[in-house]
Amino acid sequence: MTNAAPLARRAAAEFVGTGALVAVVVGSGIQATALSRDVGVQLLANSLATVFGLGVLITLLGPVSGAHFNPAVTLAAWWTGRREGTPRPRQVAVYVTAQLAGAIGGAVLANAVFGERLVRWSGHVRWGAHLWLSEVVATAGLVLLILGLTRIGRAHVAPVAVASYIGAAYWFTSSTSFANPAVTVGRAFTDTFAGIAPASVLPFIGAQLVGTAVGVGLAVVLFGRPSAPTEDAVQPRTEPDSVSVRP
Repeated sequence: MTNAAPLARRAAAEFVGTGALVAVVVGSGIQATALSRDVGVQLLANSLATVFGLGVLITLLGPVSGAHFNPAVTLAAWWTGRREGTPRPRQVAVYVTAQLAGAIGGAVLANAVFGERLVRWSGHVRWGAHLWLSEVVATAGLVLLILGLTRIGRAHVAPVAVASYIGAAYWFTSSTSFANPAVTVGRAFTDTFAGIAPASVLPFIGAQLVGTAVGVGLAVVLFGRPSAPTEDAVQPRTEPDSVSVRP
């Protein structure tokens, strides 16, 4: 669908959405460790909060920006829609910049809410081939899901489907499924349960980019090449007059 919202508004939605997502991930991790010493319980609380938070954010902001909240999703949308010129490289750059800034802001906000130092580099080293493979798998599955929902005309179920997938991936991957370069960067800014050491960030992002390519390839194999632009990769954006609460 075509969206009349200016790029600045869409970028603001990506900034707020990605920031809120990271705040949920980091904040729920801090709360979980404060309430329980059981790592399993901590991960359960963290994953449940992320599922609910992500579903709400996609539902709320999908009509504005498409609710990417993830450079991998934005890049996948650009690659699959490049023949039609949607989204344009400038839009991709704006989205990715907003997502990265939002992720960092969300981590700082979560630190502030729980009385942590605003910026404290994580000491949680996440290093190893099994973790990188997990990120390839998690990101490929996410990209395949999003592109697949669009191809089969089921993008309207994205809030439930995408949030459910992320919740499941917390548990079936050894990395607990970051699957998002912006979120990975943001989580380096907090030395808490959800953090990742700065030295571990680049290999995670590299694995996520590989996963993005794998997901795009699988989408082509399983669903064929897109016959329409796929800029609205997570949830279709609607015309301003189709959502009464929008200005």
